[in-house]
Amino acid sequence: MANRHDKDKGVNVQVLLRCRPFNEEEVRSNAPQVVTCTEWQREVTVCQNIASKQIDRTFTFDKVFGPSAQQKDLYDQAVVPIVNEVLEGFNCTIFAYGQTGTGKTYTMEGDCKKTKSGQNGELPSDAGVIPRAVKQIFDTLESQNAEYSVKVTFLELYNEEITDLLAPEELSKVVTDEKQRKPLALMEDGKGGVLVRGLEEEIVTSANEIFTLLERGSAKRRTAETLLNKQSSRSHSLFSITIHIKEATPEGEELIKCGKLNLVDLAGSENISRSGAREGRAREAGEINKSLLTLGRVITALVEHLGHIPYRDSKLTRLLRDSLGGRTKTCIIATVSPSVHCLEETLSTLDYAHRAKNIKNKPEVNQKMMKSTLIKDLYCEIERLKTEVYAAREKSGVYIPKERYYQEEAEKKAMADKIEQMDYTLEVNNKRIEDLQDRYETKQQLCTELSSKLEFTQKILEQSRKTISALKEDYKQAQFAIKEREYIISHHRKAENTLTEQASKLRYDLERSVQDVAGLFAKI
Repeated sequence: MANRHDKDKGVNVQVLLRCRPFNEEEVRSNAPQVVTCTEWQREVTVCQNIASKQIDRTFTFDKVFGPSAQQKDLYDQAVVPIVNEVLEGFNCTIFAYGQTGTGKTYTMEGDCKKTKSGQNGELPSDAGVIPRAVKQIFDTLESQNAEYSVKVTFLELYNEEITDLLAPEELSKVVTDEKQRKPLALMEDGKGGVLVRGLEEEIVTSANEIFTLLERGSAKRRTAETLLNKQSSRSHSLFSITIHIKEATPEGEELIKCGKLNLVDLAGSENISRSGAREGRAREAGEINKSLLTLGRVITALVEHLGHIPYRDSKLTRLLRDSLGGRTKTCIIATVSPSVHCLEETLSTLDYAHRAKNIKNKPEVNQKMMKSTLIKDLYCEIERLKTEVYAAREKSGVYIPKERYYQEEAEKKAMADKIEQMDYTLEVNNKRIEDLQDRYETKQQLCTELSSKLEFTQKILEQSRKTISALKEDYKQAQFAIKEREYIISHHRKAENTLTEQASKLRYDLERSVQDVAGLFAKI
């Protein structure tokens, strides 16, 4: 139950960090070291001086390999388990990302010319991930005494055009001009993935055959000298190994187990101005950065769980779709330089790789096929190819199977209906815009009238305010006069009351005096 829950949650993309040693130019210029690798803690620390203050930034990855790490160390610790999973029937992808001159191609390929194993089967010490993976695959298959088949493809993505690096060259002339290379079309396979139409699949029976193909294809890759690297890869490459292994069930039924290993070497991710690229090379670098920028947006969208993942914005992300958020087990090898001269690109690579750690894939083992079913499918494919070859030879057009023809016709009709619907929607929207424009003009006129009224009203309001202010002043003076009058009246009332009391007292005294006089007269 727990395993099922983990599967539903997904598996994080594995991210490794490799820091190369100082190159001759950096040693000669005595360039300061700003990157420190702590392999046992799986940490990388970058020292920055900002406003005369040293600020350290630390990044943690699944595995860290310092400048002293050998090709074999990286392969044994990180890649061996991945190749074993391919042989178990999984699809796996390993791709190298980093600035030009940090060792991406060296990590992935090593020296192709020295790759072929000797009599004892040992590879040279600088052999990269691809030759070591090839050797491991064939060593394992041969030790299992299994019946198997191995096919390889090798493509290049340059300026959003796909080229087959294993395509056979014409016998009459060698195609060396880049303009003569025919780009291949990238198509949906109907199962949520993509396929490259016309890509050459080479069937191989030994590791040395693959090494020969690898050397041949690598020689065709576009390279150019930059300030950062004298032999800089200017394109992305994808080397794929597909393995079919025959198994027998206890009931005696034959099954075919399929695994696929994609090995990707991305072009350099450096700043255009720092790379020294000019004119055509600068435009080329812009295209490279554009595809890598799209890859960055895809990673951000996956990490932030956005609703829309922009896979379709570049062919690179379409090719890597299943490797980023899909059903493939993925490992990213980020490569950096220890030198202060590459600090900006190093931090960019580390941020990029650190975000990619949070991508979750949901790997699924490929469904095993019955051998008879696979053979039937292959016969159908052979018949289809024969028909296409015959049609091409007769120059009567290209043969398309009935199912594909109906599918394409249905897609065309759906597209035509969609265009018609969009035209109708556009017309409706245009009418709505015209109506809104009329309403806007009416509102504008009304607004102008209201503005005039508002201005007039504001003038009246200002006059009213002045009148109110004057009336308030008059009111204040009247209030003061009333209070003054009330004060005088109050004093008059007090004086009146006092006089009344005195008059009453005098009247009383007078009446007594009259009585006394009357009494006196009476006595006389």
